[in-house]
Amino acid sequence: MPTIQDIATAAEKAAKTLGISKYDVYGSAVDETSVQVDKGEPKQVKASQRSSVIVRVWNDEGLLGVTTTTDVDGAGLKLALETAQEASAFGAKEHIPDFSPEATAPLAEVMVEKVPAAPVPALVETLVAAEAALLAAHPAIAAVPYNGLAQRQVDKFYLNSAGALRQDSRSYASIYLYTKTEQEGRKPRSAGAMRVQPGLNSLDVQGCLQEAQEKTISHLDYRGIESGKYLVVFSAEAFLSLLDAFSNLFNAQSILDNRSLSTVESLGTAIAVPLLSVYDDALHPDNISIETFDGEGTPTRRLPIIEAGVLTHFLHSAGTAKRLNTQPTGHASIGAKVSVGPSFYHVLAAQPSTSSLSLETAENVVYIDDVQALHAGVNALQGSFSLPFDGWLVNQGEKVSIESATVAGDFRDLLKSIVHIEAEPEITPGGVCPRIWVEALSITGEG
Repeated sequence: MPTIQDIATAAEKAAKTLGISKYDVYGSAVDETSVQVDKGEPKQVKASQRSSVIVRVWNDEGLLGVTTTTDVDGAGLKLALETAQEASAFGAKEHIPDFSPEATAPLAEVMVEKVPAAPVPALVETLVAAEAALLAAHPAIAAVPYNGLAQRQVDKFYLNSAGALRQDSRSYASIYLYTKTEQEGRKPRSAGAMRVQPGLNSLDVQGCLQEAQEKTISHLDYRGIESGKYLVVFSAEAFLSLLDAFSNLFNAQSILDNRSLSTVESLGTAIAVPLLSVYDDALHPDNISIETFDGEGTPTRRLPIIEAGVLTHFLHSAGTAKRLNTQPTGHASIGAKVSVGPSFYHVLAAQPSTSSLSLETAENVVYIDDVQALHAGVNALQGSFSLPFDGWLVNQGEKVSIESATVAGDFRDLLKSIVHIEAEPEITPGGVCPRIWVEALSITGEG
């Protein structure tokens, strides 16, 4: 891909030729290699280079046209600008997006580690060894049907006719291992784990292998669970999955579209117990996919969403911020329309917990490791959920796998039923979060 300065110069030259005075360009390029294996042999090896560039043009009447291209040389940019200019005649006449007022503001200075890509044989060798170790860990582990090791080099940029010029560059490698068991007279059981780091050399393959192994073995001795109300402990991944499923609570675009559990007046109200604080922090040091600006060029930042149980901020684009008379927060993605979404969650206790709750001493506690079928089991506009899960019934530190069960409730009630937030955080690809204890959640099972 040409340098950001080359792209900016080519865009400016093409815009002058076409008589375009207002435009912006957002683009990204991804160079990816991934491998999968099956019983010691490469099953799939893929390499791809893909780019996407979004060009927006405002005409003399202020209407907006949008087009996409994969070609960022002079001719490609000129064609994209011309197409967007033509499309602007048919642009929406209400709530027209504009440049972010912060598109030229200083960006945060962060240390981003970009690691050179490892050779494909090294990826295959690493994954084959991990699969073999899992298969040898227990006689019941019959296969690792879902596995993958990938590395990506990602570059992105934003520029506009008002002088904004930004770029980011990063790399990361990821591995996932998901097992399947076979035992005579027993149902197949599965478990998995995932790790992400800037490069293959720093990737915790052994930790991923160990977690997948321990979870799989722990699920072999399973039992049914009686339906009822239980004290439930959510893992970081499980809680963040639920939080993300109901992110319309703090998404300004959803609120303005009347597709949210909140309203404009919800700011400043208590929506959770005073113990809970939630931030969105694209700059968090544990965020491997760290980003310093969003699709509109707005700098990202650490944004308090819930502080001590009180809803304090919405996620904004430049457009939603203007309509609600506030500032953009760095959460915009541009395309045919501008959308708003979270980056990287940070959940923590607003104050040290005084609770003595612990999985080592608690009795009859349901520990939910992973919730499933979020696409079908969540009604984001009503707040309700009913989801199958992987987990254990825990009695004084002894865990027994739950055969088959669902957890159900209302997310707003869940936020107000949190009784304990552990001190030790867990790092996941989607955020940082400790285990969260919630009282009186409905569990429906067999037995």
